[in-house]
Amino acid sequence: MASASPLLDVANLSISFQMETETVEAVKDVSFSLQKGQTLALVGESGSGKSISSSGIMGLLPPNARIDPASSVRFQGQELLTMSEKSLRTIRGDRIAMIFQEPMTSLNPYMPVGEQVAEAIVYHRKVSKKQAKDATLALFNKVHLPEPEKRLRHYPHEFSGGQLQRIMIAMALANTPDILIADEPTTALDVTVQAEVLKLLKEIQAEMGMAILFITHDLGVVRHFADDVVVMCKGEVVEQGTVQQVFEQPRHNYTKMLLDAEPKPAEHETEQSAPCILQVDDLHVRYVLKTNWFGLPSEYLDAVKGISLTLKQGQTVGIVGESGSGKSTLGRAIMQLLPSTGVIQFQGQSLQAMTARQRFELKRHMQMVFQDPFGSLSPRMTIGEIITEPLTVFGTLSKKERMHKARKALEEVRLELSSINRYPHEFSGGQRQRIAIARALISEPQFILLDEPTSALDRSVQLTVLELLKDIQKHRDIAFLFISHDLSVIRAISDEVIVMQRGEVVERGTPDQIFDHPQQTYTQCLIEACMLIDVAD
Repeated sequence: MASASPLLDVANLSISFQMETETVEAVKDVSFSLQKGQTLALVGESGSGKSISSSGIMGLLPPNARIDPASSVRFQGQELLTMSEKSLRTIRGDRIAMIFQEPMTSLNPYMPVGEQVAEAIVYHRKVSKKQAKDATLALFNKVHLPEPEKRLRHYPHEFSGGQLQRIMIAMALANTPDILIADEPTTALDVTVQAEVLKLLKEIQAEMGMAILFITHDLGVVRHFADDVVVMCKGEVVEQGTVQQVFEQPRHNYTKMLLDAEPKPAEHETEQSAPCILQVDDLHVRYVLKTNWFGLPSEYLDAVKGISLTLKQGQTVGIVGESGSGKSTLGRAIMQLLPSTGVIQFQGQSLQAMTARQRFELKRHMQMVFQDPFGSLSPRMTIGEIITEPLTVFGTLSKKERMHKARKALEEVRLELSSINRYPHEFSGGQRQRIAIARALISEPQFILLDEPTSALDRSVQLTVLELLKDIQKHRDIAFLFISHDLSVIRAISDEVIVMQRGEVVERGTPDQIFDHPQQTYTQCLIEACMLIDVAD
């Protein structure tokens, strides 16, 4: 894996953080090397130390971080860890560039994107503003940004996630770096956009001959994109080798666990005689974009265009599509969180025909779990208060009875009973999502809408949550409407799959029909772009 003179040589890198009462060892004796033109993937779950390692290499650690004196990070033979900040700045962003997971927080919202890229060029190349602008335009063309001349003057909020990531790549490539560090650059993107961004990086790498240090927890991406892999767990390297070696002959139990954590296609059985819980007919959602002088709508966006679906008791219908396809809008309209036209029937009763009081009473039987559990859980409430909130709203039980049900709900989602008096910030992402599921379950609903409930989770945690949902569904006979852009998750949990594009259904069928024999071009593109892991037996 290593030659006589690697481009980057990391040896015995150890990083700790001095907290108020203790010292936390985040990275322990990490060693690897990176050659010119090589793509090396640092793989591991959240908390494994992979991003901390890259921050240490770039000299971007917080003030309370401590690097062990025995550590060494050499770039083209130069020791970076003992270099002054002034000297390091000449390398950072020039010879070694970095792109981050969330481009929206990495870009200045008050500056046009063209100025931000040009600023990096002026700083390192010492060229005129006109030359920097021309170079920025060339970079925007290189990363295939639509209408580059026009987009130079646009601000970050005017771009999609995939376009923002292209701008971040353009900024990173501004000074033709020798090494590009990409920290989870595609995690928040749809599968088709993800495939486009990875293809773009490969094209630019081949053209410029740069090395890429690729940090991710997505093994599907690693298999298709990287040459070599370093697997990290709890701050340590547990395995490293070529992609073929690690995927086909994993040695460490942690690596095997990561590979096994990919959601697998399940056997799907739908009871044909089961009663219909939810019936949606010709549902439309329209947003007003502009009004005229008289305040009347003059321009619309049709987010959902005449969608119909049926959901039976104990069944899971998966809705898949890219960002902007209208899948979350459809879910919110069904839950009466958005105005809509069409017919929504729950247990044979039309929601639109109900009074406000009747709809309120019905809500105990219709619950929702959101994508971001931290954003949907009040930081000021204990877990017990959060879980029992639906019961408090409906006011049917005493406090003692509510807490008894809360304990039962915690047991059902496999959380310790001692969690009941703790707060959301004391839990991991997977645990917070279980708390959100417990809150949805406590009122004993017959239908739960799950909107991207696993997209922010590591694969192993994601698998645990999916198994939990299947187990709960089996015991309670609950109907799920499961919204996601992750095709492997949809295949693992759904009895029926609906594929959406631009507010319309383009295809529907069983998971086997959709994934093994897709009929529509859009569905075929989605499946081709989805980097599912092929683990050897």
